[in-house]
Amino acid sequence: MMRDKTINSSLKGWLYLLPAVLFLGVFMVYPLVDVLVYSFEEGYNSASQTYFGIGSYNYAYVLRDPYFLQALKNTFLLVIITVPLSTGIALLISLGLNSVRPFRDLFQTIYFLPYVTNTLAVGMVFMILFKKTAYSDGLINLLIRCFGGDGVDFIDGPYWAKMFVLCIYTIWVVMPFKILILTSALAAVDQQYYNAAKVDGTSKFRTFVRITLPMISPMIFYLIITGFIGAFKAYSDVVALFGTNLNAAGMNTIVGYVYDMLYGDSGGYPSYASAAAILLFAIVFTITCINLLISKRKVHY
Repeated sequence: MMRDKTINSSLKGWLYLLPAVLFLGVFMVYPLVDVLVYSFEEGYNSASQTYFGIGSYNYAYVLRDPYFLQALKNTFLLVIITVPLSTGIALLISLGLNSVRPFRDLFQTIYFLPYVTNTLAVGMVFMILFKKTAYSDGLINLLIRCFGGDGVDFIDGPYWAKMFVLCIYTIWVVMPFKILILTSALAAVDQQYYNAAKVDGTSKFRTFVRITLPMISPMIFYLIITGFIGAFKAYSDVVALFGTNLNAAGMNTIVGYVYDMLYGDSGGYPSYASAAAILLFAIVFTITCINLLISKRKVHY
């Protein structure tokens, strides 16, 4: 009798999960397998649906393509710079918001506004701030000149200037969500821990390191993981700043390279695009696994 009930419960559980399993299978697992197959089909022709061989040539081509190597460099720089900086700045702002409780909700709303603003609209604002034109040097260059510096074309100028603008823009866009999450996490910390620390005469810095950080470490870890994934998938942000011809600007990303191989001026090469997409998946998966291993020792649940 008990065994029959257990079997019935298991069947009910699988029936409840069936819609989600079907959805994931059709829209996630199948496309991933399909892309993996495409990545090994050499000389694939999308019009005739034919190819002349199976092998690793597509991966070899992509890894030798200077446009892909440039996109890989840009993406890694974006990830390495923006994820730690945005998380750290968001944590500092969240600590400040947590200390002004009467106005916390108001400031949270203000800081969250960039997150709900259209990405391309924010990109246009940044272009106005940083771009040099025949009629204006841009607001940022005006400020630089006020302090005795030389103006820089941040949009069409040197590589470091364009990367600087892209990093500032990315941090600006992602920080509101991180502030919201961290502020909520700080508000959920039990006040009894802080009261006990005050009784013991613990300094604020030690309280932050020994109490606050361990208590909100799951949220910090979540933001780091999602930050890495989001930065590796960057594309619309770059288009908003530098236009659609990212290869000419030297500011393409891996996702932009995949798009160009499919639909851009050099488009019509789904096999190369698939190989690049699989490489991106492998990079993100590897970094996520490393973060998960680190979290076992550093994150306190």
